[in-house]
Amino acid sequence: MSEKPQDSQNPPPRPPGPPVGDAEEGPRLPLAGPFLLILVLGGILILYLYQKSPSNTGNRIKYSFFLQQLELGNVKEVKVFDEVLTGAWKSSPNDPDKEGAKLLEKFNTVLPPRQIEDRELIPLLKEKKVPFDVEEVGTGFGSQMLIWFLGPALLLFMFAFLMMRRTAGDPFQTGMMGNFIRSPAKRFRPSSHQTTFDDVAAMDNAKRELAEIVEFLKNPAKFQRLGATIPKGVLLMGPPGTGKTLLARAVAGEAGVPFFSINGSEFIQMFVGVGASRVRDLFRTAKDHAPCLIFIDEIDAVGRMRGTGLGGGHDEREQTLNQILSEMDGFNPGETVIVIAATNRPDVLDPALLRPGRFDRHVTIDRPNKVGRVGILKVHVRKVPLAADVDLDRVAAQSIGFSGADLRNLVNEAALLATREGKSAVTMEDFEQARDKVRMGPKREEQMNKHEREMTAYHEAGHALLAWLIPGIDPLHKVTIIPRGRALGVTQLLPDEDRYNIGEKRLHAQLTFIMGGRAAEKLIFDEYSAGAEDDLNKATSLARRMVSNWGMSEAIGPVAFTQSEDHPFLGKEIHEQRKFSEETTRIIDQEVQKFLTAAADRAHQTLAEHRADLESLAKALLEKESLGEEELKAILGHLPATKGSPAPAV
Repeated sequence: MSEKPQDSQNPPPRPPGPPVGDAEEGPRLPLAGPFLLILVLGGILILYLYQKSPSNTGNRIKYSFFLQQLELGNVKEVKVFDEVLTGAWKSSPNDPDKEGAKLLEKFNTVLPPRQIEDRELIPLLKEKKVPFDVEEVGTGFGSQMLIWFLGPALLLFMFAFLMMRRTAGDPFQTGMMGNFIRSPAKRFRPSSHQTTFDDVAAMDNAKRELAEIVEFLKNPAKFQRLGATIPKGVLLMGPPGTGKTLLARAVAGEAGVPFFSINGSEFIQMFVGVGASRVRDLFRTAKDHAPCLIFIDEIDAVGRMRGTGLGGGHDEREQTLNQILSEMDGFNPGETVIVIAATNRPDVLDPALLRPGRFDRHVTIDRPNKVGRVGILKVHVRKVPLAADVDLDRVAAQSIGFSGADLRNLVNEAALLATREGKSAVTMEDFEQARDKVRMGPKREEQMNKHEREMTAYHEAGHALLAWLIPGIDPLHKVTIIPRGRALGVTQLLPDEDRYNIGEKRLHAQLTFIMGGRAAEKLIFDEYSAGAEDDLNKATSLARRMVSNWGMSEAIGPVAFTQSEDHPFLGKEIHEQRKFSEETTRIIDQEVQKFLTAAADRAHQTLAEHRADLESLAKALLEKESLGEEELKAILGHLPATKGSPAPAV
């Protein structure tokens, strides 16, 4: 490995510490003498005040027991302190509350409140010739001097202790706030258990993009020889669970450099300026350990667009973002410190964060394709014993749309199911049940009455029959009326290939399929049920995108009238003005209604033509509750699968 050029602006890197595999925090200063003295003096003061309290004299007894002993003449002397009475026995009596144990020589008890004052106590003391005294509860002159002296002394010692922790050239790293304003980033040193690209399945394009970063960290002189500079920042964008954090750790593992990891929300605190101080501390520490990587996960928590909220431009989040921008601009060309950030909301990031010179390179990490899913499954089943019937290619084909985290959860759920049943290996049946649980949710315990089961059976049979008959719908995989998750029943389709685009005819077919359950209810029971609420929401959302986003309506034409339904931060909707008229909105609503009405009519007509098959499918569902591919083929096999009238022109 070539040596790094050193100059006045590039101090030599610190020698790495001993290789460890776990995250570690930065070094902490030991406790100083003033702090120990503060603890000792505070303990002495607390002990002194505790011993001076009359409530700590001897045993605490009941007032009735005291009166009893006073009547027997066993009280030697008493002293009254406002609401507390203390005294001494002539001979220690037995404690009635502790199985006859002997009491101490002295005692204390609480006097009755003034509202029920015992006016016979003083005469009784005189009668029994018991000497008594009355004192005020308060501190004497010496105690007051001690308190008045210790209070300022504690403050002075604390102030001196904090001031001693200041550094001469850096008032922000430690100083008055101590470790509170230090960066909470965790440092991962190179170790034998580090993550590499071999541990990251799929994501070949992303690994190719980051391979240059690894080469620069290993051999920066190779790039500096021709005056080239490596990107200061790399932004990983993708849905949750696609492996952005894992990929960042693999870059550090491949390069063999220190890796500082922090979440974007860890910069933000309730105190103004703390976030900016933590940013300064993080980048300063990273420069001292260069070459290294800084990984900021969920950067959208701190890097959202400025000036869009109601709080103006002086809140803590914006100050922290400004400091991040300043630190990234302050990198020297020869500094081998690279920032990798991850987010699943790139649309809300501030444009100043994304410009060249800060996050120069944007790497999109999408959900894996079939080949990638097979590779991810192979990684996660390394320590899982598999039965001979397990086909990972088939599992991957049936897991379209799953992210890396979903696939890991799928393998784990299958292993848990096999363990629960006492199996020695995970079978294909376990993967099938685990996929149903991940996709549809766990089974629910509640029982539906007869009418609800029949309506649910016909509802799901309507979806299933349309999926079998109408072209453009994904293959039918399973139908069940067992309540799972938030659904009373589920019709599960299984895509036969990964799709990255979709045509207008297939979208109209999907609308018809979604309306199938509602159409079956109307056809059989002559009424609609509330169980179709989710179907209507999905169909309406899809139809609105077809009309206003994708230009699939002749009445609207090839124009996009996008309406943002997401408000990632307060105030965005105030600044976004609708760029089309009320008349256009009315036309869009009419076209959406037209699409949905046509889909509902087509679904109702198709089910009416095949009513006998609808009833056969519903009866089978009522009997078995769940139907798989083979059972569906036995019931609907006489029908031409995916053969029906073409999608109507709407």
